[in-house]
Amino acid sequence: MDELRPEGLFDRDHEWRDLLRFAQSPATGPRVGVIYGRRRQGKSFLLRALVRQVGGIYHQALEEETAPALGHLGKTLRADAHLAGQLTFSDWSEAIAALLDRAGPDRIAVIDELPYLLTQSPELASIIQKAFDDARNGQGAPFRLLLCGSAMSIMERVLSGQKALRGRAVLDMPLLPFDFRQSAAYWEIESPEIAFLVDAVLGGTPGYRDLLDGATPASPETFVEWLAAGVLNPSHALFREADYLLTEDPAIADRALYQSVLAAIAEGRSTRSAVASQLQRDESALRHPLLVLERAGFIRRDADLLLSKRPLIRIADPYLRFYHAVVRPDLARFEAREFTEAWIEARLRFESNVLGPHFEDLARVWTNNFASRRTLGGRPSRVGFTQINDASNRSRMELDVVAISGNTNADRPVVLAIGEAKGGSTKRGIADLRRLERGRNLVAEKAEASASRLLLFSRAGFDVDLLSEARARQDVELIDLARLYTGE
Repeated sequence: MDELRPEGLFDRDHEWRDLLRFAQSPATGPRVGVIYGRRRQGKSFLLRALVRQVGGIYHQALEEETAPALGHLGKTLRADAHLAGQLTFSDWSEAIAALLDRAGPDRIAVIDELPYLLTQSPELASIIQKAFDDARNGQGAPFRLLLCGSAMSIMERVLSGQKALRGRAVLDMPLLPFDFRQSAAYWEIESPEIAFLVDAVLGGTPGYRDLLDGATPASPETFVEWLAAGVLNPSHALFREADYLLTEDPAIADRALYQSVLAAIAEGRSTRSAVASQLQRDESALRHPLLVLERAGFIRRDADLLLSKRPLIRIADPYLRFYHAVVRPDLARFEAREFTEAWIEARLRFESNVLGPHFEDLARVWTNNFASRRTLGGRPSRVGFTQINDASNRSRMELDVVAISGNTNADRPVVLAIGEAKGGSTKRGIADLRRLERGRNLVAEKAEASASRLLLFSRAGFDVDLLSEARARQDVELIDLARLYTGE
């Protein structure tokens, strides 16, 4: 399979192999696969490469009415067959039959950006279902069809519930952004500090590198100049990326409402009631917008691992968090190129509402994906956060990292490790360790935590007293940026 790997494909090893298995499977009969992911993740690149390598027909759907959409597919088939003249279809039943017949049983048929077609022709899914059932029952020729799209709220429902294609796809592949280590390698950034800053703004979306011509800050001191030349430049495509992200999903109709919801979450409103209060709306009125944003992959609900009824709403996409925390509150001045003045006021928002939450995210990802058994004392079955009441101090403590082993629904789950993550510029000290020890005692009231490891994550590092004590203890782990990016 490696000899078929396309030149220029970074990572995506598992996804590429899964696509090849789908395309080259000796199984007879019809085969349907679904691929979905946010825009600029490389879906089309993968599918075009697959068609080139194994043979097939790639059709890129456009946002258009039904008649021109049918004509567009006719042009694709005509080009594949090297035919002159027009190739017209009266409806989608005829068009899909022609596509599958042209591809045949040995080539791949790809429909990219399927949601554009479903928006105008929702019957298309049922037509594909009928073609599948006919082929499976021997009333039609076998085929291999891949369906792809960026509108997550639509693509995630293609195979759900009572939908037409439910139970018929053998491939259900989400194409996710790169994690923070993959992103650093993809951008060819060696400095953990620069890698963290770039990731906090752009996340793991590979398509952003091309928009910036691969440019990265030469040093942490030039990071602001990099922002001014790219993401915060009104002439740059990324400056308005937030608008493009929302328009890609047909389920998001009232963009003003959805932008306001995202802005409230970026400001730290992490529950539905808090968002509703910020927008001065009834809480029940936000149930549907929040569900749409979650399905679209713009937000996520992070469950409290020890208090399952207390999920927090967080922005899932770093770019959207950056835009709503930094750009949108002062959009007029950034648009007017008053960058210096706007950034002076935006910097505090950037540090508290972007760098802080992003560092916490990376700490959880590291604990789940990269921390060794030695570090955690075992393998976690789930990693998240928790908020615990400190009755004696009449306060609530939030632990940024909680790693649970075994059954997370047990009455007293086993907590492998708890941790706190600080993305600021202050070194962490003994007081931070004592606070975490207090947190372990509080967690022990609800879970088995007597042997829990204590994880202190710090972007700025640790003072000498904390380093000295940590070296003398087996239950304390200190994780700085270098260890976050390269260690375990």
